[in-house]
Amino acid sequence: MPAIGEGKRGEAGHIGYLLRQAHAAHRIRMEHALQDVGLTLPQFSVLTMLASYPGASSADLARLSLLTPQTLSVIVGNLARAGAVSRRPHAQHGRIQVIELTAAGESLLASGKAATQAVEAALLADIPADEERAVRHWLVQIAKRLDDIG
Repeated sequence: MPAIGEGKRGEAGHIGYLLRQAHAAHRIRMEHALQDVGLTLPQFSVLTMLASYPGASSADLARLSLLTPQTLSVIVGNLARAGAVSRRPHAQHGRIQVIELTAAGESLLASGKAATQAVEAALLADIPADEERAVRHWLVQIAKRLDDIG
């Protein structure tokens, strides 16, 4: 079995596989870091997006968090039971739920950010700022290009 970096798991591998391999390694490290805080990675993503885009609809929040609407609904329900988010009917559209961070949710998000800071920093260790900008640009362009395909 080749180690990461060898054979098709290295630079000669398919680019999609290499993205998936990097994502899996990152996900595992993030899940481990968040475990002590009592959050899952999808919960952390939802809290992050709620803080970044207040007032987003559930559908928008699902897209922003890269989750299905059904999964988002379960996560929001669990976060609401934990007191991290609140839900209320939209002022003009009664069937739409407005989801908001509570003070407890803001505190939980801050703990999650602190717990994952080292993991995030490790992604960019030894990468010069100009290369980081290029990687960020490349990743965004990939997502935009593939999203346009539909």
